[in-house]
Amino acid sequence: MVEAPVLLAVAFGCLVASGIWGRSALRLERSWRRIKSASDGGESVAADLARSAYRKEVHNTLIYAIAAVTATTGAVSSTGWLGAFRLLLLVPIAMTLVYGRKFLQEAALIEERASLERRAEETLSQDELAPRRWAARLAPQDLPEFEGFEVGQVYEPGTGLMAGDFYDLFPAGADRLAIVIGDVSGHGIEPSITAFQVKYLLRVFLRQYRDPAQALEELNAQISSQVRDEEFVSMCVAVVDKEAGTLRWASAGHPPAWMLHDGEVRPLPSTGPMLTLDPKGTYLSREVPLDPGDMLLLYTDGLAEARAGGALFGEERIASAIRRDPGMAVDVMCKSLLSAARDFASQALTDDVAILAVRRV
Repeated sequence: MVEAPVLLAVAFGCLVASGIWGRSALRLERSWRRIKSASDGGESVAADLARSAYRKEVHNTLIYAIAAVTATTGAVSSTGWLGAFRLLLLVPIAMTLVYGRKFLQEAALIEERASLERRAEETLSQDELAPRRWAARLAPQDLPEFEGFEVGQVYEPGTGLMAGDFYDLFPAGADRLAIVIGDVSGHGIEPSITAFQVKYLLRVFLRQYRDPAQALEELNAQISSQVRDEEFVSMCVAVVDKEAGTLRWASAGHPPAWMLHDGEVRPLPSTGPMLTLDPKGTYLSREVPLDPGDMLLLYTDGLAEARAGGALFGEERIASAIRRDPGMAVDVMCKSLLSAARDFASQALTDDVAILAVRRV
């Protein structure tokens, strides 16, 4: 006869809970043995944690099993047997006293491992974010606006983690606008650091010297002793004089920029060697008119050297794209050139590609 139906319901609930904890304990026991076997029977942190989790599940299983037996006894009997069954609770209590310190130590170990894993994830996240932030300094997606000019740019990173391509657009004086693009040979952190140095040193020299060739010579002399022997820098520098309506350029071994003037597209070729090849290298400047509607397009070699088998995308395809639609918006022009190179290439572009276009309006 049931003396206390509520206790019977409690007993059933405890029995179900005991079954759940028991099944969990069996799975953890199998995991513990697999981890132990994988470590050739030796002890490891993972095995210790698995064993600790297994013991805790056994502990919980016993508590609920004893609670179920005790509640069942109380539900069907009003005799003193209930007190005897309650003594069974001494078993999990004893386990707690015996293994309690071990449980706390292992809990601290789990907390420490979780903290280490969290720090490792943060480090990996920073490692992934750092190249993107570095590239954003060298080739920013947003450039400052300058009255009287339209600017378009695009940057496509290659397979390397760090970029050596860069571009810049900044005022070099009251009526002078500097337009720069460059590429440091190699991949990785070293060329990227060199690119950063070159970009911001050039800003200083272009404000100091009106002639871009003179600024290149000073830059070359400064960095030649600071970079590795295998690092070379190609660069094209153009300075627009807004009052005079002219563009003066100098190029250190860089692929030819293209100038759209009076409906014609003409190259602006190199006027000196790549930087760091010769610390005493000399550079020349040349000047052309820059009228409203004229456009200057600069790029790094990753664009011209996109490959389809043995064929290169080439400089002439870049010029042809300008000739086909000279009035195209400069930002659209940059994106369409990159898209055309991707379509031309038989494989994904492996080198960094930077494109910068400026039109006087």
